[in-house]
Amino acid sequence: MQELRKREEAINKAGIVIEVKNWPSFFPIIHNDIANEIPIHLQTIMYAAFSTLMGLVICLLYNMVAATAAWSKGHGPIIWLLAVIYILTGIPGGFYLWYRPLYKAARTDSALRFGWFLLAYSIHIIFCVLAAVAPEFVFKEGSITGILAALSIFLYDRALGILYFVGFALFCCETLVSIWVIQQVYMYFRGSGKAAEMKREVARQTMMSAL
Repeated sequence: MQELRKREEAINKAGIVIEVKNWPSFFPIIHNDIANEIPIHLQTIMYAAFSTLMGLVICLLYNMVAATAAWSKGHGPIIWLLAVIYILTGIPGGFYLWYRPLYKAARTDSALRFGWFLLAYSIHIIFCVLAAVAPEFVFKEGSITGILAALSIFLYDRALGILYFVGFALFCCETLVSIWVIQQVYMYFRGSGKAAEMKREVARQTMMSAL
């Protein structure tokens, strides 16, 4: 027991954080402990960012349901396959590309990680806007529940069209909350001097690489 305590103390002193999967509680698949690991002044932003991650999950899962319904009514299997691809790339991508960087940035106060989040989250918002519109040159008609797909489908199938309108509303909500989150993070990033700190870190790392 003493040896174990010594190891734990050494790990804590070294600043190593052991991330134990704890969410969701009934079947833990990720580590997420905002209340205990994130500074209180950043917890509201983190909870909002986590809600957008969950919102993305809901949007993409609902989108697959709508695409499945469209497939069953003769739209072909390709839109269902695309809906599955959106899930397989969008959900892990959202978690690893912008949620985890923001979580670690808030926990360690890292300027570089805040900068990476702002870049990756901007791409997330662009995707949500495009999904809400659903232009055919980006998405095959029926593969995403945007307004253009909903209007097109509603002309000949009202029930399915309404299903797509609900998906459109979900993507709109996701976009609006995501815009609020990025605004709050950017205000903190600028107001706390993180922008200047990131420039210094990038310059220092570039110099070290050159040497």
